[in-house]
Amino acid sequence: MQACAPDAVDTANESEATRKLHGLDNAITEPFGRQCLMARRLVERGVRFVQLFQGGAGNANVDSWDAHADVKSNHSQHAAESDRPIAGLLTDLKARGLLDSTLVIWHGEFGRMPISQRRVGRDHNPGTTSIWMAGARIKGGQVIGSSDESGDKAQEQPISYHDLHGTILHLLGMDHTKLTYRYNGRDMRLTDVYGTLIPQIANM
Repeated sequence: MQACAPDAVDTANESEATRKLHGLDNAITEPFGRQCLMARRLVERGVRFVQLFQGGAGNANVDSWDAHADVKSNHSQHAAESDRPIAGLLTDLKARGLLDSTLVIWHGEFGRMPISQRRVGRDHNPGTTSIWMAGARIKGGQVIGSSDESGDKAQEQPISYHDLHGTILHLLGMDHTKLTYRYNGRDMRLTDVYGTLIPQIANM
């Protein structure tokens, strides 16, 4: 790592066009854009897992996507910070022939409740949430599942985290059911003893 890491994290030789693509020319998009550019550099050097965090430091109501105080201003702020950089990352990966072999997942910890909290805020919603996935030869443009009319609970094709994690492992070339081992009288694996692959993704 001492030999390879300095080159991997040195973005000085990136072209101006690439830096702009990731949003490094704008004070709002630069912090997350730098992470996205770094992610592409790590992926092209063979790093197998890269995790980025957007928000989360400092004041949780302002600096993360929690939106407990004001969902509109909170999400508007963080969408502005992240939209251009993540689009740049996907574009950059595709241009370099890396997107088909890279799974990109955009996900938070919870959805948001459809009812108000502190008048204009929104609390955590464990009943439904949204994620998006790109790359890994996943067919683009799909919408899989839906919530009820108010956005409170999953309704059409509910997908559990066991299903999601099993599908992610499938995309990475692993059968989650074969990772089962017996411990203390019960079967254990990364997806517990559950998980059905999401057919629209697994049966591509």
